[in-house]
Amino acid sequence: MGQNPPEKAPIEYALPTELATETLLLGVAKAGDRLVAVGNWGHIVLSDDKGLTWRQAQKVPTRTTLTSVYFTDDKHGWAVGHDTIILHTQDGGETWEMQYSDPPAETPLLTVWFANSEHGIAAGSFSFMLETFDGGKTWENRPVLEEELEEFEEPHLNMIFWGPDRQTQVLIASEAGNFFRSSDAGKTWEILNLPYRGSFWSGMVTKTGRILALGMRGHIFRSDDFGNTWEQSATGADQSYGGGVQLSDGVIVAVGLAGTVSYSSDNGESFTTVIRPSRTGLTNVAEGANDQVVLFGDQGIALQPAHLPKEPPPGS
Repeated sequence: MGQNPPEKAPIEYALPTELATETLLLGVAKAGDRLVAVGNWGHIVLSDDKGLTWRQAQKVPTRTTLTSVYFTDDKHGWAVGHDTIILHTQDGGETWEMQYSDPPAETPLLTVWFANSEHGIAAGSFSFMLETFDGGKTWENRPVLEEELEEFEEPHLNMIFWGPDRQTQVLIASEAGNFFRSSDAGKTWEILNLPYRGSFWSGMVTKTGRILALGMRGHIFRSDDFGNTWEQSATGADQSYGGGVQLSDGVIVAVGLAGTVSYSSDNGESFTTVIRPSRTGLTNVAEGANDQVVLFGDQGIALQPAHLPKEPPPGS
């Protein structure tokens, strides 16, 4: 049986503000050709021109921090955040409805993922996980692992994302060198221990099926066998990564704290890192227009060249 909190707090809608693109934004997803970003104060902003201009969603029933957003097509999406909140849209992010909220639980949701329009998972702090099989009409609590592991401390579940096989393989970036993987579209999970014992905040899969794990202190690890083995990628960075994207031409861009922007043109084998002059913390990145990427972070939205400048030929 699905479950919902027995008492619902009065709904406070996000306030319209011109500053919605200048305050903390954490999650971003594509709804067809549209970019949808979520963040502080229930702010949800939309762009239909690859990040050049933005507008605020019309109706968002929360003022709490939203952390993650996911779309299954150009219309249907979910956003999650603090107060164990789950929102749903059926019009590409223009308007949202509350599906789940439990402020007394004090359990922030940090990530959301859907296998299809019916089956989805929302997860967050201390391995808390909710699951739906009816498109979010009802959600039920479930453990990430069926068995308890010795000295297992229920690490935060930071990001759920598809593996190389987008029918069955799913991964979760987690704390303390832990990753979780599923080979049955999230029905069951097993724990993986990476060589680095720090936290991993996000992950991605490249066009070749390579998994990249983005973590603390400039650490990026890669796997070509669905997490059985991992190798560290050289980044030249010492700040934590928040998110990454592979561009249409194959270049990978990863972003992190203190204005860190790292570029890879060799499928994540190595990265070249630049630091933005503002040193503003960055949480996520998306492909933009005019050979730019769209950056999201502590001060909202900024644009950055999508490629490193080419070095001039010798003697020029």
